[in-house]
Amino acid sequence: MVIQNDTELLAQIAKGDELAFISLYDRHASHVYALALRILHDPMLAEEATQDAFLKLWSRARQFVAERGSLLVWLLTITRRTALDRLRLESRRPSLSDATDPDELWNIIPQTDTLSEESRWRSMALVIKTLPPDQCQVLELAYYQGMSQSEIAEVLGWPLGTVKTRLRAGLEHLRQAWGER
Repeated sequence: MVIQNDTELLAQIAKGDELAFISLYDRHASHVYALALRILHDPMLAEEATQDAFLKLWSRARQFVAERGSLLVWLLTITRRTALDRLRLESRRPSLSDATDPDELWNIIPQTDTLSEESRWRSMALVIKTLPPDQCQVLELAYYQGMSQSEIAEVLGWPLGTVKTRLRAGLEHLRQAWGER
C-alpha cells in the first residue's frame, strides 16, 4: 500500500472516499484531541469537539487550499474554533492553568508517522518555553481559552495597551523563531 500525503487524501475525501477519511483521521486524531482537551479541560467534551472537527473536515474538504498552509494547521484551526464554540456554548471558562500545562500537552501527543509535523510541534513547545512569562500567559489566554484582549486585561488586571503589546510581542517572537522554519 502506498502512503499518501495529506493533500492527496483530502482530494479523495472531497470525492467522498471514506477510506481516505479514516486514514487521515488515524493520522491526525491525536493532535486534534490534544488541542481540544487543552482548550476544554474535559475528556468527553474534547472527544465531541474532535468528532465535530473531523465532520467539518469531511464536509469542507473542497475548501482546503494547499498554498495557504498544511492540512494539519487547517484542521487544528477548525478544531480550535470548534472547541471555543463548545466552550462558549457550555458557558464555562476553564481556570487559569499553571506553568506545567504546556509540558503535559506535549507529552500526551504521541509520536506519529509524520515526523516533520511532529518535530514542528515539539519545536513550538521549545519556542514557547523561551517566551517571557507575561507573553506566554497572554498567548495562552487568547489562544487556548479564547479570551478577547479586553477580557485578558480584566482577568490579569493589566491595562488594555499592555495586553496588546505583550500579545503582539509574543506572536512576533513565535513567528520569527518557529513560524518561518
